[in-house]
Parts: sequence; structure tokens; C-alpha cells
Amino acid sequence: MTDLTLEHRDGLPDALRVLLDAYPRQGWTQHTQFDGLISFWLDRHLMFRRLLSEMQSNTEALLDRKIEVASFANKISRYGGQLVNGLHDHHTIEDTYYFPKLQARDTRIARGFDILDADHHALDGHLSAFVAGANGLLTRLDDRGVVQDNAATFKAALNDMDRLLNRHLTDEEDLVVPVMLKYGSSDLGG
Repeated sequence: MTDLTLEHRDGLPDALRVLLDAYPRQGWTQHTQFDGLISFWLDRHLMFRRLLSEMQSNTEALLDRKIEVASFANKISRYGGQLVNGLHDHHTIEDTYYFPKLQARDTRIARGFDILDADHHALDGHLSAFVAGANGLLTRLDDRGVVQDNAATFKAALNDMDRLLNRHLTDEEDLVVPVMLKYGSSDLGG
């Protein structure tokens, strides 16, 4: 059996992509059911991707000595907090409200929501490790050499988080948006 854990999969199985085949990405925004809720939800995903990108760029700037340590620390603290808190809130709402409703709409893809829920639990562990790494990096700001050494490790962790989060967000979009387009989102708050 294929390993569908977040850390090992390269996409959703074809059986769970049945609605995506009928509602491909390139047509989402032109679809009559594309509404404010879908747009808002996709914008949240874009925000998470941008926060990670900003942290990666700032870490690269630190490694290249193109940013001061204090500026770097402020940005990592702010962006990291926004990412972690935003993801926790976003996943809580999805797991407790949206996913149960969406899962019931089409039994062919119901298993996909179990995969996404498992992703949320896996991401919790990765986010905890991210917080620990960021906090470790930010504790020795008085020694540029130590900061530089720790930043290289932090950059690798950011790259891994980016890979995992992007895998999850892409799979989630491929499952959720087609369901909303097919069945509507008016009962979800859209």
C-alpha cells in the first residue's frame, strides 16, 4: 500500500482526485460557484506560503550578511508567530467545522479528509519543532557567529517545513475547492 503520510506522499491518490478532474484548477475562479469563502480560504493558504517565503528570504539575507541580526530576529519572530498561530487556528476550524461537512458531500473522496486531518496532526509536530528551532536561533543574538551557524540549520528546517506545508496545502486545495464548486458553500458561511 502507498504511504500517504504527509512526509512521504507526492500527491493525493487518483481515486481522491476525481472531482479535481471535473473541476481543474485553471477554471476555479471562473466557475459560477467560486465565491467569497473559497477566495478567502485560498488567500489564507497564500498567506501561509508567503510567510514561509519571507522567513526563507530573511534567513538567506542573514546568512549572506545582508541584514542585521536585530532586524532578522524581529521579522522571524513576527512572521513565525503569524504562521504558527494562523495554522493552528485554520486547522482547528477545518477539522471541527468544514471537513465534517465537506466529507459528507461525496463519499468517493471522504477518505481524503482523513488524510488531511492526519496532516494537521503531523504538522503540529513539525510546527513544534519549528518553534523550538526559531527560539533556539533567537536566544544567542549577541554572537553573530553563533547566529550564523544556527541560521544555516534553521534555513534547512524552513525548507523542510515549506515542502511539507506546500504538499498539504496543495492536496487540501485539490480536494476542498472542487467539492465547494460542485456542491456550493452557502451552508459553510460563503
